[in-house]
Amino acid sequence: PSFITSFPHSVLEDGMEAWIFFKRTVRMVFVGTKVYYLWCAFLLTIIGVAITFYVKQLDAGLIVTNMTDQVSWGLYIGNFTYLVGVAAAAVLLVIPAYIYHFDPIKEIVVLGELLAASAIIMALMFVFADLGRPDRFWHLIPVIGILSFPNSLLAWDVIVLNGYLVLNTIVPIYILIKTYFGKEPIKKLVIPLVLFSIPLAVGIHTVTAFLYNGLAARPFWNASILAPRFLASAFCSGPAMALIIFQILRKTAGLKIRNEALFKVAELMAYAMFINLFLLGAELFKEYYTATIHLAPMKYLFEGLHGHHSLVPWIWSAMAMNITAFLIFLIPGTRKNLITLNIGSLLIIVGVWIEKGLGLIVPGFIPDPLGEIYEYMPNINEIAISLGIWAFGLFIFTLFMRIAIPIQRGDFVHSKYGKVDIKRQYERIKP
Repeated sequence: PSFITSFPHSVLEDGMEAWIFFKRTVRMVFVGTKVYYLWCAFLLTIIGVAITFYVKQLDAGLIVTNMTDQVSWGLYIGNFTYLVGVAAAAVLLVIPAYIYHFDPIKEIVVLGELLAASAIIMALMFVFADLGRPDRFWHLIPVIGILSFPNSLLAWDVIVLNGYLVLNTIVPIYILIKTYFGKEPIKKLVIPLVLFSIPLAVGIHTVTAFLYNGLAARPFWNASILAPRFLASAFCSGPAMALIIFQILRKTAGLKIRNEALFKVAELMAYAMFINLFLLGAELFKEYYTATIHLAPMKYLFEGLHGHHSLVPWIWSAMAMNITAFLIFLIPGTRKNLITLNIGSLLIIVGVWIEKGLGLIVPGFIPDPLGEIYEYMPNINEIAISLGIWAFGLFIFTLFMRIAIPIQRGDFVHSKYGKVDIKRQYERIKP
């Protein structure tokens, strides 16, 4: 009875807090230094250019890209697969923070969840860019659209991606609202949602892998270890991106992020990269040792096939980057040195992007059912639209950080300044 009596009041109070928080944060994102304005202007310019290219694609169709009937997926779907992995990697921060209560990581887990939300937004935008009929995109929206559930794997993917996006948006925003008002988040509300996000993080990349894995006519993708490979590489690329971003924020925004958190994440990445390389090696052994006709896509990727070898230098560069990064993170001396740590992170970001981008997509289509080889490389239209989507994701993440960082630093707190001093509060906050 006491819970029922207090429920309406608590809901009303939370609603009022959320509304006050929303009004003040909207004002906050328009206040900043020249660097902040220039960065936002730079991103908006790239977005504007991308829109002009997308309007051209919308008018003429996907014929303006270098994709064909033979190679029908390209840069867009490659980026989609990569970004789903980046989003899933937030679980690598959530588990040590909430399950094992590792305090140094707990300080940055909210930022990691907001990075995951930004990555999911970009991933969904890449799917939208790849649609030949974008006016039918609404069918992919749960409840509103007509999903072929549970028969379609794409329907499963839409549900888990949207669910993960909602969780990684609601939880950190709720925590930030409570922090802004100087209150403790209700653990009975937060912990179940956080725990649910862990299997959902595994699910989003597993279902994405099943989209490829379920195509029996594509032997390059039709491998049972594709899902664990996806997860292992995701737990490398996502944290690597987070390590770079966290250090930039620590340097430019005065955010307190301890080295112990960075080093622990790097250690977990070493284990994940070992699993990724081991599974890739197992797949290479199976294909080359049996040497059936199904070897052709793998041979095209690593050696070239019948004089076609445009991806060979790319994949070997990616392998060199991933192995080098693995050694850097494996050795404690290099893992705990910020210079080598950053080098390893950059190598993983690029190496995994190549491996899970064109290195994953294109060989699956080669050779085509008639035995012909159509090599694919993205054109300026695809590159411009892709850069625009990445810029949009960075813009969203920038706005998230514009609010989250001052709150975590204690500069943007309601209980400290109140309504009267809110103008002075905006002026004193360093973006």
